[in-house]
Amino acid sequence: MGIRFLAKVEAGWQIISRLEVMKFPAGEVHIKMPEDYAEVPLAAYVTGAELDDYMALAQWADIVHQQGEKAIAFIPYLPGARQDRGKPFGAKVYADLINAAGLDKVVCFDPHSHVMPELINNLEIVNSDHVLKTAVLGRSGYPGDYVGVICPDEGAHERTERVAKTLNLPVFYAKKHRDFQTGKLTGFECEPVPETGRLLVVDDICDGGGTFMGLADAINVDRERLTLWVSHGVFSGRANQLTEKYGQIYTTDSHPGATRADVGARVTPLLPYLMVNHLN
Repeated sequence: MGIRFLAKVEAGWQIISRLEVMKFPAGEVHIKMPEDYAEVPLAAYVTGAELDDYMALAQWADIVHQQGEKAIAFIPYLPGARQDRGKPFGAKVYADLINAAGLDKVVCFDPHSHVMPELINNLEIVNSDHVLKTAVLGRSGYPGDYVGVICPDEGAHERTERVAKTLNLPVFYAKKHRDFQTGKLTGFECEPVPETGRLLVVDDICDGGGTFMGLADAINVDRERLTLWVSHGVFSGRANQLTEKYGQIYTTDSHPGATRADVGARVTPLLPYLMVNHLN
């Protein structure tokens, strides 16, 4: 499962809660409480998109409210965020599920677009730029031999420009062409990049990796010059082919796919970043 609970004990320590998610033989999700349960709930951390986790989240919120506490959920990867138009309107369906839990605060990380965040009650957003800066550049935050940030498409402008400003690097813009009849990508273009130095491709989600493979071909530099950051590493299908085009791949633990071994991404735990200024 992709859910865990944080709590505080009488001594003041923050701990992983002893609450246990289980299923009854008939299929219902349930949370089992130890007989000597004496925790103060702090937050729930949900990764991925498994529906059983969201049922457990709602039941945890009920426990929290019965104890007279606030139910805070860290949901870095918003499930359905890419389904932000059309029929079915998946983003709204998932948002309704989250809202049904009656949470007092929801904290997400680098959402795909503005659509789903506007549908979720009591939502706060943590952007990717400062997490990325530490993960990729280290504690010093010095760009070193990085000479630019690559914006993969029009939808990533706001995200990549924020990152570039934080890293004090220029942005180089790319675009992709999509056949709206089939949904297939038909080609990429990228404006000229420097002849030397490393380039950082920045986006929110990597699923099968096709977009980033095509983008790398358009940039047309040696793989050791290309670094990929994706906030949410789903890494399905042929995503392992990314290692042919990118010298380094970075992501976070917002989705269980992040740890896929043959992708070998460097995974940043998000909880410390989500808890700062949001656990109250």
